[in-house]
Amino acid sequence: MVIEELKPSKRVRDRWLAVLEDGSILRLSKNQIADFALYAGRELSDEEADRLTQAIENENFRAHALRMIMDTPRSRKEFVKRLEKINCPPEKAQEIAGWLEDLGYLDDAAYAREVAELYTRKGYGKRKIRDEFYRRGVPRELWDEALERIEEEDSASAIDAFLEKKLKGSHDPKDVKRASDALARRGYRWPEISDALRRYGMEVWD
Repeated sequence: MVIEELKPSKRVRDRWLAVLEDGSILRLSKNQIADFALYAGRELSDEEADRLTQAIENENFRAHALRMIMDTPRSRKEFVKRLEKINCPPEKAQEIAGWLEDLGYLDDAAYAREVAELYTRKGYGKRKIRDEFYRRGVPRELWDEALERIEEEDSASAIDAFLEKKLKGSHDPKDVKRASDALARRGYRWPEISDALRRYGMEVWD
C-alpha cells in the first residue's frame, strides 16, 4: 500500500488526508502521521497498514466517546452499551470506559448522586430513584451512599410542593386519595406521605 498524497483537510482542523494508490483515503491526526512516520510516497506493509487502520479506528471511537460523555452523563454500563451500538468491539468499549474513568469523565458514584438529586428535585421518592438506578445501570453498591445524601428535609419539601400543586387547597378526600396514590407511584413510602398530609392539614390515621 503506497501513500500517493498526504495533505491537510480543508474541512476539519488538524485532520490530514492520506490518498492511497487504490484511490481510498485515510483520515489521520498529526500524531498518527508522526507515530507511523507517514509521508507521500511511503509504502506500508500489510502489518503496518493493519496497525494504522486500528489506530485510526481507536481514535475515532475515543473521539466519539468524548463527545458522547460531554453531551449526556451516563453510567459506565450505559456508556459501554452505547459504544457497542456503533460497532465498537466490547473489549475496546471497556478499555475506552476505563480511559475515561482515569480522566475523571466517567464516574458512577458521581452519576448516582446526580440521578438521586435530579429525581428528588422532580418530586420522586427513594423507591423510584432505586428503579432509575437499576434502569440506568448504576452499580448496586453505590445506591445507598447516593440515597443517604438526600436530606429528609429535601424529600419532605418535594412532597409538600407536590401536594400543593395537585390539591390547590382542596381537602376533598377523593382529591387527597388521588394525590396520595400519585405520591406512592412516585416512590414515596406511606409514613412520608402521611406526614405530608398532616402538614397539609389533613387528619391521618396510620
